[in-house]
Amino acid sequence: MSNSWFRFKRFRIEQGGSAMKVGTDGVLLGAWSRIVPEQSRLLDIGTGTGLIALMMAQRREICDAESGFRVEALEIDEASAVQARENVEASPWADAVRVIPESLQHFTARYAGPGYDHIVSNPPYFVDSLRCPDPARSAARHADTLPFHELIDCVSRLLAPEGIFSVILPPGGMECLMALASERGLSLWRRTVVVPAPGLPVKRVLAEFGKKMEGCPVENVLAISTPDRSDFSEEYKMLTRDFYLKF
Repeated sequence: MSNSWFRFKRFRIEQGGSAMKVGTDGVLLGAWSRIVPEQSRLLDIGTGTGLIALMMAQRREICDAESGFRVEALEIDEASAVQARENVEASPWADAVRVIPESLQHFTARYAGPGYDHIVSNPPYFVDSLRCPDPARSAARHADTLPFHELIDCVSRLLAPEGIFSVILPPGGMECLMALASERGLSLWRRTVVVPAPGLPVKRVLAEFGKKMEGCPVENVLAISTPDRSDFSEEYKMLTRDFYLKF
């Protein structure tokens, strides 16, 4: 059974009431996404426990603690939104992060503000697979409530002209998302394929998109562990060391 909480270096995530628990995907995306001082408006789509939103707030603060910034975190599942709000309120960034209990589609339809400088998402990705008996967890894992084409349509509307969209998906899902992004004028800027250890098949793909063309995308491989699986790789430790207690 998963713990009801997960402790990071600067904040704690309570997860007993959330449909999705703390996992490697969320930590990877929160640590990998490119956060720079110029980003003042950030959006986390499908925040779950609030993990990625809090990671973004921590990294944005480190970039330039004197500058104001705002992270808005969307969550369609009511119980998860309540849990995320509690985690935010207990964190050092309670004034900078706002949890919004709403679907991305409804939020986008009514949104009239300026574009977001950075949008991140660890979206549901199962399309044809067995359903979990827990409806909330099933909704969090299956793409029925947020199909890829609707995700890309909303992101293209919400993203600022110079903004960044960062996302993590399994390889097959990322291929589909990349094709949709290209059709809607979002160019691939950066991509990292994630493998459990060197030489093993790709399990996840991290990708960064933007509205402007930037030539050939930067691409690399990230191994989570060493070749013999005895320890985490130095690259993974470096990427996540500001968050995990063990690093």
